[in-house]
Amino acid sequence: MKVSDVLIKPILTEKANAQQEKLRRYAFKVARKANKLEIKKAIESFYGVTVTAVNTAVVPGKNKSRFTKAGVISGRKPAYKKAYVTVAEGENIDLYSNI
Repeated sequence: MKVSDVLIKPILTEKANAQQEKLRRYAFKVARKANKLEIKKAIESFYGVTVTAVNTAVVPGKNKSRFTKAGVISGRKPAYKKAYVTVAEGENIDLYSNI
């Protein structure tokens, strides 16, 4: 799997920002088929940091419904995989540089 296929986007939430400041842990949305070794290699090559730990979690899809003039429209949000990446002491990833 290529580096560009593994990483989808960083997760920028209040909880993720708090973990970045306290624990040097960054959250990313990654491909469902990517394993921890591929994620580690992708982060190290893309951001140029040393990764000490990778934790993953698969977020299940949820049922959603919406009320419209035509009635109730029901659908399903897709499931996705999250990776929590801890970088080495003294290193950080600047996620806000491209905004």
